Amino acid sequence: MEQKKYVAYIGTYTHGSSIGIHIYDMDMETRTLKERSVIPVHNSSYVTKSRSGQYLYSIADEGVEVLKIEPNGDLTPINKVDIDGMRGCYLSTDVSGKFLFVGGYHDGKVTVVHTHRDGRLGSVMDGIFHQGIGSVAERNFRPHVSCVIPTPDDKYLCAVDNGVDQVKIYKVTPGTGKLHLYDILRLPLQAAPRLMCFSKDGRFAYINCEMSNKIRVYSYDGSGKSPKFELIQEVRSILDLKDFSSASCALKISPSGKYLYTSSAGENTVGIFRIDQETGLLSKILILPISGGYPKDIDVFPDEKTMVVLCHESNYMRFFTIDYEKKTLVMKGKQLPVETPNCILVSATEE
Repeated sequence: MEQKKYVAYIGTYTHGSSIGIHIYDMDMETRTLKERSVIPVHNSSYVTKSRSGQYLYSIADEGVEVLKIEPNGDLTPINKVDIDGMRGCYLSTDVSGKFLFVGGYHDGKVTVVHTHRDGRLGSVMDGIFHQGIGSVAERNFRPHVSCVIPTPDDKYLCAVDNGVDQVKIYKVTPGTGKLHLYDILRLPLQAAPRLMCFSKDGRFAYINCEMSNKIRVYSYDGSGKSPKFELIQEVRSILDLKDFSSASCALKISPSGKYLYTSSAGENTVGIFRIDQETGLLSKILILPISGGYPKDIDVFPDEKTMVVLCHESNYMRFFTIDYEKKTLVMKGKQLPVETPNCILVSATEE
């Protein structure tokens, strides 16, 4: 049986020599990446795929750009739209693929964009600016929407606000895309929630907190008239909680759903946790340094044995072999240069 092929898309800032989204072929035998091409996109700080897997959406200076994913993994630009606000920082789609949600860190805005069946991005359907005051810390003084993600049952849209220490929960009107604030999940002051993800079965939610450097685990139940999030665990995501210069960065769940990965700037470490499939609780496997500046994003090869770490300030990516039983992370080969990498997305190809 022929081995499945994969590519990795890495979005970069383009104020230097980089010009956009780098496409890498993934060698599944040697577990290495080889650059294929670069597609011009202005300051691609976050990318996500459509629900159909046919299109790649990217944050861009112009708002949001959509590119068609060719059978071999190449990208063909389709169009771009303005989001009537400042640059976004996060993208997701509803389960039907009809709407694209944009999180705005700089202006604290949640934006809904209509998506057409032919892949084109349409008009802005709605946009809401968050209000409120968080802690007195400078970086946390005003609303900053750092993540927008629908619940797995597609009943609600969760907007993580890094600035006011909240997750605002919206209902999205199916026909019009209009947002209606339904509930608010409040976190401790100066927690600074950054990203949110759900377990594979949709019963648990995980939030990493940028300033408190903790991961909060919630059970989720959307079967009733209102969404129910119950805090069931809180674990630290760095080695030294007294290191106030550190900030939690990436948060991802492995393809199998068995592991949760996180990274932290300042301390410059990555953490790996085992997810209990019944309770959703986390148990630490390791938290170790990666010898690179600002590990802004991370991902693993599909076999989950090799981790890719994007060192944003060091302008390279590093590779590590993971041994889950021995609880070790061993550097694999040399770092691969890439200027100001922001995000990584691994995608299977048809050819």
